[in-house]
Amino acid sequence: MDTSGRADTDSLQLFLGQLQPEGDAETSWLKDMFSFLSEHLFPELSGPAPHAADDVLTGVSVVKKIQDNMAAPHRLPVSYRPVSVSWLLSLQHLACVSNPSWSTNQQRAWTKEAELSLPGHLALPRVNLLLIGCLREGRAGEWRLTDASGSVRCECLSPSPMWLNRPVFLPHWNYIPHNAPGRDPEEAGGYVELIGSPVLLCPGPEQGLAVCPGAGAGLSRVVGVREAAGLLDNRARGQRLSVSGLVGSVCPQLVVAGTTFFCFWLTDGAHALRVLVKDRSRLWWTQCVCVGQSVCVTALRVCVLRGWRGNNVLCVTDCSELHTNYTHTDTLLDTAPPLKMSHVDDEECEEAEPERGVNQSGVRIKKSRVISYQGTVTEVVSEGAGLYVIDRRVGLCLAYQPTLRRKLRPGDSVELHHVHFLYRPCPDFPPSMLCTCLRSSLRVASFSRVGASPPASSCPSDGALPRLLLEKNTGVSEYLWACHLSSQLTHSLVPSVLQQQCVCVLSWKLMESVLEGRGRRGRRDIYSEMLDDPHTCPLTQYRVDPSVPRCISVSELSRSLQSSCWSLVSLSSLLPPGGSSLTRTQINAALAWSCRSLSSDLQDRPLDLHHQPSDLQDRPSDLQDRPSDLQDRPSDLQDRPSDLQDRAADRLGWRPLLLVGVLQLPQRSGDVSLQLRDTTGAVDCVVTETREEEEGGQRAAFNTAWIGCLVCVQKFTMVTERFLQSDFPSYQHLDQEEYITHRHCRVYLQFSLDHVHILSPSVAMVTYLEQRGEESGGDVTDRRQRGGEEEEEESPPGRKRRREASASSVTVTTGPVGGGSRPCVSMVIRVEQKEGVAWRNMVAGLKGEEAGLTLCCSVRAAVIGPVVSWGRDPRNEPMTDSETESEVKVVLVLSGRSARWFPLLQPGCFYRLTAHTQDPSVLIGRGASGRKGVELHTDSTLHVRSDWRLHTLTRPLLQAPSPAVRSVSDVLDCRSELVCFQAQVSDRISLNDRTSDSAGVCTGVRLTVCDPTGRTLQVYLDLSHTPYPPGLLPGNTLLLSAFQRRVSRSGGVYCSSLPVSSVSVEALVETSSVRPPPAPMMHLGTWAGIRKQRCIVGQVRCHVVCFLFLHLQWSCSLCGSLYQQTCSSSQCSSTSSVFQSTAKLVVDDGTGEAHVWFSGALVRPLLRLADSQWAGLQRALRVRGHLRVSPRGRSLVCDSDDPLLHFLLCVCSSDVVCRQLSLTCRNQNKQKPEDVKRFIRGERDFMTRVTPSPQLTCLTCLHLDAD
Repeated sequence: MDTSGRADTDSLQLFLGQLQPEGDAETSWLKDMFSFLSEHLFPELSGPAPHAADDVLTGVSVVKKIQDNMAAPHRLPVSYRPVSVSWLLSLQHLACVSNPSWSTNQQRAWTKEAELSLPGHLALPRVNLLLIGCLREGRAGEWRLTDASGSVRCECLSPSPMWLNRPVFLPHWNYIPHNAPGRDPEEAGGYVELIGSPVLLCPGPEQGLAVCPGAGAGLSRVVGVREAAGLLDNRARGQRLSVSGLVGSVCPQLVVAGTTFFCFWLTDGAHALRVLVKDRSRLWWTQCVCVGQSVCVTALRVCVLRGWRGNNVLCVTDCSELHTNYTHTDTLLDTAPPLKMSHVDDEECEEAEPERGVNQSGVRIKKSRVISYQGTVTEVVSEGAGLYVIDRRVGLCLAYQPTLRRKLRPGDSVELHHVHFLYRPCPDFPPSMLCTCLRSSLRVASFSRVGASPPASSCPSDGALPRLLLEKNTGVSEYLWACHLSSQLTHSLVPSVLQQQCVCVLSWKLMESVLEGRGRRGRRDIYSEMLDDPHTCPLTQYRVDPSVPRCISVSELSRSLQSSCWSLVSLSSLLPPGGSSLTRTQINAALAWSCRSLSSDLQDRPLDLHHQPSDLQDRPSDLQDRPSDLQDRPSDLQDRPSDLQDRAADRLGWRPLLLVGVLQLPQRSGDVSLQLRDTTGAVDCVVTETREEEEGGQRAAFNTAWIGCLVCVQKFTMVTERFLQSDFPSYQHLDQEEYITHRHCRVYLQFSLDHVHILSPSVAMVTYLEQRGEESGGDVTDRRQRGGEEEEEESPPGRKRRREASASSVTVTTGPVGGGSRPCVSMVIRVEQKEGVAWRNMVAGLKGEEAGLTLCCSVRAAVIGPVVSWGRDPRNEPMTDSETESEVKVVLVLSGRSARWFPLLQPGCFYRLTAHTQDPSVLIGRGASGRKGVELHTDSTLHVRSDWRLHTLTRPLLQAPSPAVRSVSDVLDCRSELVCFQAQVSDRISLNDRTSDSAGVCTGVRLTVCDPTGRTLQVYLDLSHTPYPPGLLPGNTLLLSAFQRRVSRSGGVYCSSLPVSSVSVEALVETSSVRPPPAPMMHLGTWAGIRKQRCIVGQVRCHVVCFLFLHLQWSCSLCGSLYQQTCSSSQCSSTSSVFQSTAKLVVDDGTGEAHVWFSGALVRPLLRLADSQWAGLQRALRVRGHLRVSPRGRSLVCDSDDPLLHFLLCVCSSDVVCRQLSLTCRNQNKQKPEDVKRFIRGERDFMTRVTPSPQLTCLTCLHLDAD
């Protein structure tokens, strides 16, 4: 020990003596350096008995090399300290850069340049650390910097074989730490990025073309690629070749059946050779071989690659050596390096790509281009999925290659060779995309100068996407869209789903279900992909599908619809035809309600729901029979086609839309619709589903198993209802917003459950699917997991559901309290009738319910069998024999939170009502109390509590009687006071309460409904005490229950709602059948002979007999008085007027006559006047204000000299006007009594009753040809 200590002291003194430090600081620094070298570097260089003099010389050489790389070479870097590899891995937790040669100004300029090149990123901080060690070969071909304390992975830009196993000093390097859990201990710390070349600290042996022992005499010369290619077909046993050439391609490193290998190509411009490297001691060549570099490889043997059609390749042996930058001019041709593009012009590239085919759906099959590209990584889209952005405009996909050992960082400059260029493979990514295959090579030309940005919140297991790609061999377009779905779902799925499901797997299954298996290919041939010429791979062809759905969040959809609700609409487009002639009252009434419907495919214009226009001038007399507080505000207006609507669809994009969320019951008080919810928000939904019966068809949603399911809605309709309270004086003031007093909108969705994909089912849905004997095709998780049903459960804080399997249970659930392991009682009910939901004043009687105005509804049901006790929740399991014994009538009262079950309770369906308690008496209804001796004939009442659950039984043991549902024709012809009928909405008018203090509140609706025969009926809904029901749109089919059938004083039949009435949407309007069925054909004689006006609207084919009168007038838009340059009313100071026209004529269809009223926009085409003639007529009447023409037949003699009157008389009496017409008319219900007329024929008098002609209002007019 004493001898060793003295030797160390002598070596230190000798070391200091040769370097001659100046001052204590340099002396102390040199002592620390010598101690560091002795502890960490010398053991790596010396044998078991090192020589002290050699260590001193090495140490002196190290210090001088460090001095040469300093900013001030004549001084020692006392501010820098050497650190060991173990210190770097364990204590350096921040990314950093070290460069002793920098001055302060140089370092500042470097930092500024780095941060300007990538805004939003910070340059790597500088540290004064020195790294010294030996570069050695690591696992799987990686390079590692090693000292006596450990080793760290070292990434090099262009390593040379001369560096291997040599002690080096790193003059410029970055350190990138990563502390990911589960990594190998050697990798957990991070890695070093070597910038430039290291400083070799001691000389090494020169590389030569020495012959490996036993290799033979064939290595005496180096051959070129052309000569070596000729030797491949005539291989000799034991022959070894030394070949030089340019590196044409470098394939990525692969691991197949436990064997690691890679391939590269040697070329001379005309010929190419494939070189296979699978020797473990030569795998480090993968970082030394670069495309375009001249190399020489020795001791190559010719072998047959079995997986590649028996073709011969050159294989590296254990004696092979690699010589980079080889300059043997005799064997290399003057070949230009491959062209590298630094930018991509989208337009040029799109034209250069030939189309291979176009499907009827618009899907194009295109061929990619193979290019070389150089650029800078500017964004990491998904590290696990291998997605990046280069130069802020070009996408990069590395998923078709094995995962990179070093992940790319923003700021990395990369060189890509033999990379595939694709144009618009996926609309959710940049138009220009670069994709690497197994033939492509990626090289980092310069390391990033900035630190890594905080990782984006993405799927923790996004690395599963490349594994799924490898397993399924899907096309690149489909893979990119699956990656986009994964990013979208990560931000939009509710937390309960994110905790239990892998988002990557969900997105992949969603992609497969939506695209229906498109893009699948056969087995991938990796050897052909790397070695074939011409090249073929999965990226050679790709799909361009402009109709790939766009997945958006619920909040994004709602915001987009609400923002475009008013900003992109023209109020004049909401008026009916001829809106410029409407008065003040008519304009504001027409704008009170309007609706816009957009289909999710967005391929067509927004749905143009035109219907029979309302008569805005004449009110039908049956309106007098309605409650006086409801005033008619007619508005039949759906949006007309316009450019504004195209811009509204543009805001959402023309791609089909896709929504992913959890179906749930309404959460807020006042909502009575199902909701689709994600983490960004919720939207109301009008949902229908297919009937269970054989006849099929649509009906309102009734299956509670859908609650809690994570679903994808692919086909739906977005509805925006607009409510406007305004006081516009005239049509000319519509662009002035000061006349708008209040406006708001309501957004909701309409869809059928037939167009829904189940991504993760609820427990009840799993049971339902098992009962149907079908496998859940959309289920991507284990059936014991739940997709989000916990959203509907209520549990005390902190309690969790235990995992418990029951022999009789079909599911095992986990989640909050309320699951399958709790004892409960239940009873089976059959809903016979449900009353409407309304705000009622309730007393505080139930636990958790407060007194006051509460949302409430009641359901009349039959209890099937007794109350059953369970040790677990039976949910929607099939009925047992004990649940089919007897029937007892009961009235279920749902108030407060329990009223949320209202949208799923449908007449004729069976449900199991479950309460989590062991007391069966809670499910026994209470009878009404009365006086002694009085017999009560009422059903017992049961108040449903908020924590009770209802489950639909889709396979009951009993058959439910079908409820009696009438049609419109049945209602018109029957005499029942209360009716239940189904009809299609053809028209809708909003009714507002003028006495209400809340402006803009819709307190009533008048619906015009019809059946397939075309007969119509008007239905009045009082919404003053009920939540606003969505889905009351023209085209939808409604089930109206418990409505009062009423007859007006004129004999017209209409229906009005009662407090017990309810409305359900049974079927949704289809895009292809927006219009209602046509009105029935009527004969005028038959129509006039009907004593009871059961037909309101009908079609008539007739001939014009004569005009009774024509009235043209300029009217004040405010008060309606005559306007002659000024308003004729002394109390009105209005300066705006409207032109109004009215005509009454006699028509005949051969069975009878009728008087038909024409008004507004129908008068001009009736008179066959051109637009210019009509405008001139209006100008001519400006001064006089009005004109009335009374032809009274064809033989007219007029004594007036008014040329305008003569002109109109001639027009009204001409054959052009008296022609055949096809009219759709409304009967005015002004039934007059039969007239008693006296006829004299000769000497006899005849008294007879004459039926008066019906009074009709024309709605539409179609001119028929003369033939």
